[in-house]
Amino acid sequence: MTISISTVHILVDNPEAALAFYRDTLGLKVFNEVANGGFRWVVLTTESQPEIQIVLSQPHAGRSQEDGDALAALLAKGEFRTVQFRSDDLDATFEKVAAAPGVEVLQEPATQPWGARDAAVRDPAGNMVRIEQA
Repeated sequence: MTISISTVHILVDNPEAALAFYRDTLGLKVFNEVANGGFRWVVLTTESQPEIQIVLSQPHAGRSQEDGDALAALLAKGEFRTVQFRSDDLDATFEKVAAAPGVEVLQEPATQPWGARDAAVRDPAGNMVRIEQA
């Protein structure tokens, strides 16, 4: 039996701001978009791992008002788990990401005690995004 990752979900409060960050700044490719009930799901992939889909969706999309409100509150507080990416040029990627609208720099590129060299930002929705050197 073989198991692999197929999809990762990232909640965002503003799909356009999220697209500007993930597509325009990080360079992910739009694979699919679905609109339903006034909400939008955007499926992205990376060039190096096109089999893994990254889905951007809004807290209230496909959920009850109560559940959507709870997720929106957690998103606003930055309480969701980190999304981690890998770059072959951390410094250049960080410069581009740090200059993107709505991004908050949390950590400039640094070598960590466990050996990885990485940086951290918050995307326009407040999700922590870490980028490590490949």
